[in-house]
Amino acid sequence: MPFGFYIIMAAQFFSSLADNALLIAAIALLTQLLAPEWMTPMLKFVFTVSYVLFAAVVGAFADSMPKGRVMFITNTIKVLGCLIIFTHDWWSISGVEDYLTILLGYAVVGLGAAAYSPAKYGILTEYLPHHKLVIANGWIEGLTVGSIILGTLLGGALVSEAISDKLLAIPLPHFLDQIDTPGEAAIGVIVVLYVIAAIFNLYIPNTGVDHKMVNRNPMYLIREFSHCMKLLWSDKLGQISLAITTLFWGAGATLQFIVLKWAEVALGYDLSRATYLQGVCAAGVTVGAVMAAKMVPLNRAVNVIPMGILMGIIVMLMIVVPNVYFAVPLIILIGALSGYFVVPMNALLQHRGHILMGAGHSIAVQNFNENVSILIMIGLYALLISMDVSIYIVIGLFGAFISGSMYLVRKRHLYNLTQGPLPAIPTGAIH
Repeated sequence: MPFGFYIIMAAQFFSSLADNALLIAAIALLTQLLAPEWMTPMLKFVFTVSYVLFAAVVGAFADSMPKGRVMFITNTIKVLGCLIIFTHDWWSISGVEDYLTILLGYAVVGLGAAAYSPAKYGILTEYLPHHKLVIANGWIEGLTVGSIILGTLLGGALVSEAISDKLLAIPLPHFLDQIDTPGEAAIGVIVVLYVIAAIFNLYIPNTGVDHKMVNRNPMYLIREFSHCMKLLWSDKLGQISLAITTLFWGAGATLQFIVLKWAEVALGYDLSRATYLQGVCAAGVTVGAVMAAKMVPLNRAVNVIPMGILMGIIVMLMIVVPNVYFAVPLIILIGALSGYFVVPMNALLQHRGHILMGAGHSIAVQNFNENVSILIMIGLYALLISMDVSIYIVIGLFGAFISGSMYLVRKRHLYNLTQGPLPAIPTGAIH
């Protein structure tokens, strides 16, 4: 891989590291304020809203200038969101206003992430030849999941009593003397991580691709986005990979909160300890992603769909896990299966999208669909929690939904095979 690829990976690592640590810090702040339990998944909900609301714009924005510059601007927006969360109690009168300020700040971080995403993935198709896309995705996804592991563990460590006490003991300037909680101290560290990511963004190579926004008219962008959406869903391979990634990211976001709640109910873990299980799951995803990058060529990506069916079945085994010694291997296996089937699907989707409409636009379409899925699934999870539905029932419903949905996608692919030849994947895609 060229050296510039490693600069891209470093930028992505620190930005993702901060994203995941920030979620734990924000949860800790809500817990400290005795917020209702259903507000915890609402953090993910408000984070995701921007991906849906601005889907028609962010793809064109990502294609309008060099991707490194886009990533720098959007990292700055994330820092602004952190500062809003950081100052949540500086002007509020009641706890309700604190809740809303934290959610608002996290929504601003989500806006930055929504605009960041088309650039971070789109640059791969601009910078690398198509036959390296699966390998590159394996590295990026593996590194991203590694940052999820470390970010989640870092967030848990920063809000733990041992670390937070040391952070709060550090002498600070007078205007920061209101920092007096573990969550606030954690966010101060997280801002530094975003700044490091922004520095790497400045050194991302220019790919030489001509970047021009064809039209700034919002109605034109919406029509263009709708056209791209229809184009990708109509493509025989694009629709399958898009359906799989849509389901995967909605399920993955929900599973993140299910694991936290399940660890509390089944194992008696607090937030700091429960983050270790999230890290274990992410470690499994890394293993699966690396295996897929080595073993699955792009032109055989659809062969991994049965892994998704199996993953849903194995998720339901969480219901009968008696202790942490059984929990850890099970969660690693769930992560490995998900990593193994999502990496080839991501690469296939990027390849088809790049051919049909361009990198930035295709990633924006992908983000829109995936985040609509997240909004729906997180919303349903929050509703079930607000109704005091047992976490074991939630896990059973969740696993059954995943397996059933993946089965239907596989049936659709088999149907497409009977309707004529599929779009060709270049032979160079086999590695």
